[in-house]
Amino acid sequence: MDKATLTIFFLLLSYFSGAILTLAEEQKTWCVAKPSTDNTILQKNINYACSNVDCSIFQEGCPCFSPNNLMNHASIAMNLYYQSKGRNVWNCHFDNSALVVLTNPSYGSCNYE
Repeated sequence: MDKATLTIFFLLLSYFSGAILTLAEEQKTWCVAKPSTDNTILQKNINYACSNVDCSIFQEGCPCFSPNNLMNHASIAMNLYYQSKGRNVWNCHFDNSALVVLTNPSYGSCNYE
């Protein structure tokens, strides 16, 4: 390749890389607990997340209370934490017990936004 062709190649590569990165940054994501996570870890995640964000949304009588189980409540708490910290991948690690998902996990009147 000559110098001009190489320059055009890198300019195009840079343009498309930037467009893909922008698309990825605009994609809405959520953080949920991995289905295989042990209940002890789920409770630990709830405690940690709720010490940093308001988790009242899954208290009894609130929109995200049901189903009343650790998997559901941990996913909500972990997502609240993840959203409040700017949706950075590292804020959805929880010692490898969480997943970033592209599908909105909201249900009924329980809004994960």
